[in-house]
Amino acid sequence: MKAEGARAGFFDLHMHTRYSDGKDTPEEMILAAAEQGMTCAGISDHSHTEGDECGMTPEGTIAFRAEMDQLKRKYAGKIRVLCGLERDYYSDDGLDYDYVIGSVHFLRMADGGRVHVDWTAEKQREGVRRYFDGDWYAFAEAYYELVSRVVEVTKCDIIGHFDLLTKFAERDPWFDACHPRYEAAWKRAADILLKTGKPFEVNTGAISRGYRTDAYPSREIRQYLRAKGARLILSSDAHGKENVGFAFDRFRDEIRGCGSESIVI
Repeated sequence: MKAEGARAGFFDLHMHTRYSDGKDTPEEMILAAAEQGMTCAGISDHSHTEGDECGMTPEGTIAFRAEMDQLKRKYAGKIRVLCGLERDYYSDDGLDYDYVIGSVHFLRMADGGRVHVDWTAEKQREGVRRYFDGDWYAFAEAYYELVSRVVEVTKCDIIGHFDLLTKFAERDPWFDACHPRYEAAWKRAADILLKTGKPFEVNTGAISRGYRTDAYPSREIRQYLRAKGARLILSSDAHGKENVGFAFDRFRDEIRGCGSESIVI
């Protein structure tokens, strides 16, 4: 099927609920999408991943899938409801979903420790200091190495928040986005992922939560992806019903013509 909206890009496939780290129910999120005139809404709670506090439990995963099936039937003919998943790179959830968003939320280290990408700025800084001797570019290189394999590993349909490691960088600048090492790292990952043909999301979640003033990925990266023929898809990454479709009007014209009108699920 095609995830079509009344206007280009006017559907939302990246939303979280109480089943993972969101605050509202799946039905409340779906109703918020319908109230905006969306014709398609997908819930993509975080996958179960060992040691990840934000992911669904195995029992919660079963309940989530059952509730989504009920909501599909309940709102049939009113709004198309999809049961998705944001599958982490290290996830152990191999079940089938209507679609999968592939993401890297942390780096798992050889000694069993981890470097958090988006939990808190303090946790991120602590991990870079401990495992990369404070070398932020080495951290970026390791992160993008994982991201380059996210389609292969997660079997995803959509590439999630490509440069998530920059979540705290506006408030606490730790790198130069023009630095040769940083540019080389993200371009290598982007070039590998472009070959898969999978769409990259333009994710407004960090704007709605006050961490950034621009979407993921950065404008420079978006321009690079567009020039290379990437498909782009708007996503709110909403963790509450008030943020469904957040700032879509701001970015809709930018991604028009980038294939968002025909994302195949």
